Amino acid sequence: MSDEILTKQDGPILRITLNHPVRGNAVTDEMVAHLTQLINDAPKTSDLVVLRGAGKDFCVGRAGMGSRPAVEPTAYARRNFSDVVFDAYGAMRNCPVPIIAVVQGGAHGFGCAIAAACDVTLASDKATFSVPEMAHQIMPTMVMSSFVDRVPRKAMAYLVYSMFEVSAERALSYGIVSDVVPAAHLDATVDKLTAAMLKAPTISLRSAKEYIRSAPDMPVAGAVEYARNLHATINSAAEIRKPRT
Repeated sequence: MSDEILTKQDGPILRITLNHPVRGNAVTDEMVAHLTQLINDAPKTSDLVVLRGAGKDFCVGRAGMGSRPAVEPTAYARRNFSDVVFDAYGAMRNCPVPIIAVVQGGAHGFGCAIAAACDVTLASDKATFSVPEMAHQIMPTMVMSSFVDRVPRKAMAYLVYSMFEVSAERALSYGIVSDVVPAAHLDATVDKLTAAMLKAPTISLRSAKEYIRSAPDMPVAGAVEYARNLHATINSAAEIRKPRT
């Protein structure tokens, strides 16, 4: 497993690389569980996570997608079987530190889902995105659950029903991607973004993620009050005045 997902602690940045380029970084359930654990542990050592794929693709989905077990599981057993994927999406949403996805090629199925679930997603202009699950006789609600607070309804419906690949620019308009840059500039853009984010104190990065995660689901008045309270609390904390070393 250690060579299928690579990690590097780069100062306050945890760099995670899906590392099975021969199959487009398609993930096994074991890889998904390992990725979830890495994300859950990241706040112990890091202020940022950068997630990418080795080779030409980001992640083309799950290995063996569409294969059927010899004996179909009960609905309850299938629900538990699916938790490994739902847990990964939840870890990305709930991780206290921001997660940046770097998409250089194909992001399909699970890959498209985690691109959407990350806090910021930078994509090469060569990247493509799709949700091909129904072509493999798979109900795509796992992927759709990662879209639910990111992607508008009509865009979600189009991706799911058509199963077409869409461009990075289209994914940007759908809310899956934060920005699209020329392929030759992708790494430099990632470096520029992480450098900018690390100018902020750790407490600011974490509090901004907390607000972005929670406030959009609140009534407007509650979101404003939450902003007022968070603003007062964080800006009076001693940690916000500590320079980075």
